[in-house]
Amino acid sequence: MSTNDPRASIETARPATGDSLSRFLGGSPLAVAGRLILLSILVGFVMVTFGLDPYNIIRSIQHLFEAIWHLGFDAVHWLWRYFLLGAVIVIPVWLIMRIANAPKGR
Repeated sequence: MSTNDPRASIETARPATGDSLSRFLGGSPLAVAGRLILLSILVGFVMVTFGLDPYNIIRSIQHLFEAIWHLGFDAVHWLWRYFLLGAVIVIPVWLIMRIANAPKGR
């Protein structure tokens, strides 16, 4: 190849293949360690947010699903309560309005 060949510059820009640790880790060991530390902190925060305990992960996941199940039924309970409270006012007012606006005679 000549010195003006563009492929020659690409070949020299590749990292050395002798650094097997960097190739195995996917980057420099310090950068990979930093990313893993940040990712571990983020995953730990998410686990604590959902109430997961790393010491008893199976029980924590079961507790999470139970809490979501109960939360769903609490939402239905609250919706029913709001419906009944609103219906006490809305239905009689609607009925009075329908009667008052009914056509008079035929």
